[in-house]
Amino acid sequence: MSAAEATLGSEPAQPNSKVKAFLRLVMIEHSVFALPFAFIAALTAMFQDDESIHWTTLLLVTIAMVGLRTFAMAANRIIDREIDARNPRTAGRELVTGAVSVRSAWTGALVAVVVFLGAAALLNPLCLALAPLAVIPMVVYPYGKRFTNYPHAILGIAQAMGPVGAWLAVTGSWSWDAVILGLAVGIWIGGFDLIFACQDVQADRAHGVLSVPARFGIPGALWGARVCHAVTTGLLVWFGLATGAGLFYWIGMVIVAVAFVYEHRVVRPHDLSRLNRAFFSVNGFIGMALFACALLDLLVRGLTV
Repeated sequence: MSAAEATLGSEPAQPNSKVKAFLRLVMIEHSVFALPFAFIAALTAMFQDDESIHWTTLLLVTIAMVGLRTFAMAANRIIDREIDARNPRTAGRELVTGAVSVRSAWTGALVAVVVFLGAAALLNPLCLALAPLAVIPMVVYPYGKRFTNYPHAILGIAQAMGPVGAWLAVTGSWSWDAVILGLAVGIWIGGFDLIFACQDVQADRAHGVLSVPARFGIPGALWGARVCHAVTTGLLVWFGLATGAGLFYWIGMVIVAVAFVYEHRVVRPHDLSRLNRAFFSVNGFIGMALFACALLDLLVRGLTV
């Protein structure tokens, strides 16, 4: 436990410090992974609809995405707190050290899911009707490691809903183009979760936690991640073709492909020293880079701000 965590655990926490601790608990900065793809879906739908950005809708999509993700992370940490306490890598997490109480975490999770449902209600009736269904995989995922070797697939399903929901928020109707993008995001995130889980193989095996790396070993998990990211690249190409993407989108695809190659070169079965660089830096860059290129492409093709 760090000195900061020890201080949080031993002194009465102020309201501001409680909020900061909760934001650390849910790793709010990791919204950068899925949020850019929700924006790509929403802006592409707006371009196809009337070629105009609807800022209120985009704001509500952002609130809904962050609210649902915050609920998912809080629920994950609450459900996994005993597993986290037995793993040296996660033993310093806020619910384990006492920096955040279980009651506070549940309160934050409840507030987040209410915010999500409220944003969905303000978007359109279909979003509100489907919103409760979006909550289910967020709760099932942390339990997944208790009954299947493939909890990463459940995470992928949960993340795939982001672009689909963003498209529904704009149009109020189903779109297979959004499904293609959603599958790309889900398989991408499921793939890099395979990489991330490699660092917990020993602890997972020791405590009966199920995962692909624990079942098939690190080499098998890394090969699985490579396949996932190859499929992701193919789906992103398919999305570009299906939506008539232009030059700048394809430049973004080249950047994504190069980033994937780099990611899989820096993580080796017997050398996980650069795993955090691959997980946090590269994957965060992939989402932001493709969003920037897709946005520029839409603007060049006539999307009005």
